[in-house]
Amino acid sequence: MERRTFLNMSTLAFGSMLIPVAGRAIAAEELLSPMAVAAKKALADTALNAATKAGASYCDVRIGRYLNQFVTTRDLNVENVVNTESAGVGVRVICNGAYGFAATSDMTPDGIANAARQAVAIAKANAKLQSEPVQLAPVKGVGEVSWATPYKKDWRAVPIKDKAELLIAANKAGMDSGANFMQSMLFQVNQQKYFASTDGSYIDQDLHRLWAPFSATAVDKASGKFRSRQGLGAPVGMGYEYLDARPEHKIKAAGGVATLYTDSYDMIEDARAAGRDAKRKLTAKSVTPGKYDLMLSPEHLFLTIHESVGHPTELDRVLGYEANYAGTSFATLDKWQSKKFKYGSPLVNIVADKTTPGSLGAVAYDDEGVKCKQWDIIKDGVLVNYQATRDQAHIIGEKESHGCSYADSWSNVQFQRMPNVSLKAGTRKMSPDDMVKGIKKGIYIVGDGSFSIDQQRYNFQFGGQLFYEIKDGKIGQMLEDVAYQANTQEFWSACAGICDEKDWRMGGSFFDGKGQPPQISIVSHGSSTARFNGINVINTARKIG
Repeated sequence: MERRTFLNMSTLAFGSMLIPVAGRAIAAEELLSPMAVAAKKALADTALNAATKAGASYCDVRIGRYLNQFVTTRDLNVENVVNTESAGVGVRVICNGAYGFAATSDMTPDGIANAARQAVAIAKANAKLQSEPVQLAPVKGVGEVSWATPYKKDWRAVPIKDKAELLIAANKAGMDSGANFMQSMLFQVNQQKYFASTDGSYIDQDLHRLWAPFSATAVDKASGKFRSRQGLGAPVGMGYEYLDARPEHKIKAAGGVATLYTDSYDMIEDARAAGRDAKRKLTAKSVTPGKYDLMLSPEHLFLTIHESVGHPTELDRVLGYEANYAGTSFATLDKWQSKKFKYGSPLVNIVADKTTPGSLGAVAYDDEGVKCKQWDIIKDGVLVNYQATRDQAHIIGEKESHGCSYADSWSNVQFQRMPNVSLKAGTRKMSPDDMVKGIKKGIYIVGDGSFSIDQQRYNFQFGGQLFYEIKDGKIGQMLEDVAYQANTQEFWSACAGICDEKDWRMGGSFFDGKGQPPQISIVSHGSSTARFNGINVINTARKIG
């Protein structure tokens, strides 16, 4: 399956196949039964002791219970409701300078000790083939600590009937306003993760995430032409309160084109707007190719950030150690070492973090027990850093890990994964309406669409959900068949304006694929509406005959 499938949910039916549901199906009420912390600590100590006795110089243990619930609907019908649980232990060690990893679902003391010994045996075998020893950046043990995603309403306690009724109501709203077909889903995830290491850390974390994507499709029955519009709601690291929309949290995009949301999401209102938009797209004017100033909404720009900044600044890709699902990177070490490589215009400041409240990446500690933080990737347009884990930090002269190690399951080994990567808001007071006034010939793009990017994350093409003509400082008619092309440096160097922090918000991906065997990660990307001057726009309409 291609990597873009993880990110592009235009065909929402794929979602039910991609959600990580490995494990057993369970009854809904079982979702609320946690494992005692004392029991997890005892199991972790069993693994740590067995590993060190077998010769490990370092060991970490991850005890995980992964719960998923997803609800899928089509039109006015519920198609599926699934609850799953996966639980087990993963043990990673260093012995003779090499890594070893083993995992087990046998959560007895003997089962866990056997896994630890197996991990050491694998490390010893790996050491015979390894040219230099693993170097871990130091981490100070934090003792026994805990952290949980802040939430007001636990999705596990909300009746499935209420969730299904919300999705059906959204579908009905979309169909009443112009859509012929509606699909909607609700993905809900709870990861109960316990980390322990020979550094002296015992970290218990309880993580909650959800996403409510949908697709509205309108059909011209005479011609057979059809157009779709996806939902604009972001996936979040929050509780079910995100779907309890409150009017005071609505924000209008430029010219009132789209209604968008921050810490709450009115799915029904967005579905109603999507039905209207999908129908309007059937008669929208096809774009005239050429150079345009683009005004990109945060709901669109998150994917461009993900592909053109997030992936190429993953250090393992930069070094050529990783190429699966996204290739390597044009942002090579020599560019960073020069301390003057221009990634974008001086307005472009991009930070990485796993701390932003409500984001998908928000945790207190990563899967190596490193306390999470924020750091600069691009500062004043210049490439200044990458994303690095404990065993990578020394390569770029860092004294500590950036705290961006992640495994999507207890059964998989942790490795470097993208944290939240975000464009900082502009420092000058500017709203989207202010930005429009300065654009003579442009296009306003809302929502993410299809994309294509090369294996070094340099040359790309992006579509979107909604496109509007900007003429002489005003938003005009809807356009269709729009995609823009650029290379990464050209695009970010063309950044000529960024709205202020009042417009800043996050989008993100629930299904970011990397590695072989593949793992799925979650990541958010924030920005304000931004302007990019003189970007090449092509017409994507298929000409027949």
